Amino acid sequence: MRVMQVNEPGGPQALVAGEQPDPVPGPGELLIRVAAAGVNRADLLQRQGHYPPPPGAPLWPGLEVSGTVVGRGAGVDGDRWPDGLAVAALLGGGGYAELVTVPAAQTLPVPAGIDLIAVAGLPEAACTAWTNLIDSGGMTPGQTVLVQGGSGGVGSVAVQIAAALGVRVLTTAGGPERADRCRQLGADVVIDHRGQDVAAAVHEATDGRGVDVVLDVLGAGGLEVNLDCLATGGRLVVIGTQRGSRGTLDLARLMAKRAYVTGSTLRGRSPQEKARVVAGVAEHVWPLLAAGRVRPVIHALLPLDQAPEAHRLMDSGEVFGKVLLVP
Repeated sequence: MRVMQVNEPGGPQALVAGEQPDPVPGPGELLIRVAAAGVNRADLLQRQGHYPPPPGAPLWPGLEVSGTVVGRGAGVDGDRWPDGLAVAALLGGGGYAELVTVPAAQTLPVPAGIDLIAVAGLPEAACTAWTNLIDSGGMTPGQTVLVQGGSGGVGSVAVQIAAALGVRVLTTAGGPERADRCRQLGADVVIDHRGQDVAAAVHEATDGRGVDVVLDVLGAGGLEVNLDCLATGGRLVVIGTQRGSRGTLDLARLMAKRAYVTGSTLRGRSPQEKARVVAGVAEHVWPLLAAGRVRPVIHALLPLDQAPEAHRLMDSGEVFGKVLLVP
């Protein structure tokens, strides 16, 4: 099968076309012919040599795909997972390929009427948003959330999920056009981080209270502002380090607010943990997809062999939503 692999860490040009043996599904696994693969920031880090795949995962990038079932390993129910079934899947790696294997428990049947290629932009984003907003952030209906980066791959989905669950959504975006698109996704308040003081805007929008949850992709560079945005008892959930991984935090302010700071990644979790997250998405988010209340947000489709250009596009800061690769 064709893949886009990284033989030596480096810039986008480090992604090169190659061939690998067709994968064989093991016990509990499905074999999927890939329709499209999502491009995530974790892929860029892996290409640079900073985020190696977990043990047992393929060495080439790709954390999410859509496609059709073309085979099963031992113990997989063929009636539930028949050949030709349209699915989307959360991977540990290897999505930049024509074929992938994945545990059936990390796979989601695609609802009728949902575009098979576009849905490749949802598994990683939906799972990340769900587990961090709900499991880590303790978000419940009637609360208020700040999504840092509502135009991002995860942010654009997090805004939709939170809004659909009855949460008041504040988000940040760069420029009027991106702000308008975030409103269309369901954000109640959009803050233009290029021209507005984010913390001041949050306090104005919440009558000085602050927000219950901050979902953050900035990392170290956002600590001070995010802490300022939190309400008493609020939770800061860090899922990215776009502005650095080492910073300082005023612990006195944290203590005074009785606030919490937590963070997580998804890729390195055990298959059992990933299966639990996917089951939560299947129960709570996938019905929203079927009902049209959550949708994949796709910026661009590129052929698989243009993976270097996809990574350059991700680095440009111009992407709204997801970039997908099509074999």
